Amino acid sequence: MEITEGYAPYGAYRTWYRITGDLASGKPPLIVAHGGPGCTHDYVDSFKDLAATRRAVIHYDQVGNGKSTHLPEKGGDFWTVDFFKAELHNLIDHLGIRDAYCLLGQSWGGMLSAEFSVDRPAGLKALVIANSPAAMKTWISEANRLREALPADVQATLLKHELAGTTDSAEYAKATDVFNERHVCRIVPMPPEVKRTFDAIGEDPTVYHTMNGPNEFHVIGTMKDWSIVGRLSTIDVPTLLISGHYDEATQACVQPYADEIADVRWRIFEQSSHMPHVEERAACMAEVGAFLDGKAP
Repeated sequence: MEITEGYAPYGAYRTWYRITGDLASGKPPLIVAHGGPGCTHDYVDSFKDLAATRRAVIHYDQVGNGKSTHLPEKGGDFWTVDFFKAELHNLIDHLGIRDAYCLLGQSWGGMLSAEFSVDRPAGLKALVIANSPAAMKTWISEANRLREALPADVQATLLKHELAGTTDSAEYAKATDVFNERHVCRIVPMPPEVKRTFDAIGEDPTVYHTMNGPNEFHVIGTMKDWSIVGRLSTIDVPTLLISGHYDEATQACVQPYADEIADVRWRIFEQSSHMPHVEERAACMAEVGAFLDGKAP
């Protein structure tokens, strides 16, 4: 399989990308937007499997992360939805695929993809929103509900460190792992590509801590009040929703996408949490591949 890597200049910065397959294959290529905010492409690497359907798959690291330009000195006024939307537009134009492309966003990547798609961008043929909330207030309330089902000692440890401002402690991280193993990735130990992303966040948590917070359920960053509810009806391309039965992006989190987007279908993977593309890889790829072949051949 042909693999091409490169950088797209984005103002004074650089966006790293990788293309698996041939952009000239005839099918609109699939762009994969990773989550976080502040993750890397590694944990969504499995979507490269779709290149076997003769559809090129484009992964990229958003600026601030992975192999793209890092800017640890930047604050909350810099890391915005509009900044990442503009970066995605820039990548599309750099690759010369403005006429036809598909977009898949996972978690924060799905939120970004929804924000991108409500503008009805030129060339977008199909959209996949995977494991994404439509409003952070719902995400937070649902995360707290899931958190209340954790063992009492784990809950006590989390609360103790949050009140003390010591969320960077090893004890807090260990308690956080209990939540992650239930609702983020149920494969234990986590697969190498997922670990690479978690390690990368640890090495440079600038974007994640600024926009989200210290973990998936203690959301105190600039995105804490974000919502796209009430704006989704302008999305005018076929859309596939993906979530997991044990997902931290619960059905309540995802429901507004199903309610507001006109041409939409929703697949819940019964053995998965937040990463069906890892936890039920073959079934997830089959679902996404069939959807794209049906809607953007």
